[in-house]
Amino acid sequence: MMMNRRTFSAALVTSAAASLISTRGMAANSTPVKAGNVVLVHGLFADGSCWSEVIARLQAAGLNATAVQNPLTTLPEAVASAERVLARQDGPTVLVGHSFSGMIVTEAGVHPNVSALVYVAARAPDAGEDYTALAKTYPTPPATAGIVFDGDEGRLSEKAFLRDFAGDLPEAKARVLYAVQEPFQKTLLTGKTTHAAWRSKPSYYAVSTEDRTINPDLERFMAKRMGAKTIEVKASHLSLISHPDEITRLILEAAGQQA
Repeated sequence: MMMNRRTFSAALVTSAAASLISTRGMAANSTPVKAGNVVLVHGLFADGSCWSEVIARLQAAGLNATAVQNPLTTLPEAVASAERVLARQDGPTVLVGHSFSGMIVTEAGVHPNVSALVYVAARAPDAGEDYTALAKTYPTPPATAGIVFDGDEGRLSEKAFLRDFAGDLPEAKARVLYAVQEPFQKTLLTGKTTHAAWRSKPSYYAVSTEDRTINPDLERFMAKRMGAKTIEVKASHLSLISHPDEITRLILEAAGQQA
């Protein structure tokens, strides 16, 4: 059938619109694949054990859960650590990131084993985006002032950790978490993602409404931009510890499982 110029132009517009839609709102427009595996990545000021409360609940629900020990050195090395764990999974896998590790989820989430993404009070940059510049368009959260460096090695001060990072946890528990926090290298903060997995994978986001480490309005912006299924949790930055039931339910939904 011959196509005239007007019909051809209309087809181009329709195609362009469809292409745009296909790269956003994946969670709203996709039924998640049923996944039996969950890979969880931690951010700054923490290690893989921060996921223990969530892991116990995922295991009770019959899922295979693995926490990545993020080296916190450079973004490529951190992404590689997650990719090695993803490669060991035997089927569809939900990739979950907290805080800084949203960078890792965004980059490593294009792995073929990944069926859905879950961001927990996490960074969610676009490909090549300067996250620091994006964050500066919102009021600076209090925890930023509490980062201290020994040369190129950074950590959160005890005062900032207890007040601005783990503010809704019992103080005794927060002090234990402070004692085991993993230091990070300055070079980690200079990395930029080259992919935005949330443009092609169903995505979910848990906003921490009382967050003093990432501005909650920035979290809302990133969640809306990616078209994520979003929940809001009245929690500090550590909602995965203070509200593990809510976070687990969101992960189970992303895995196509009954919560």
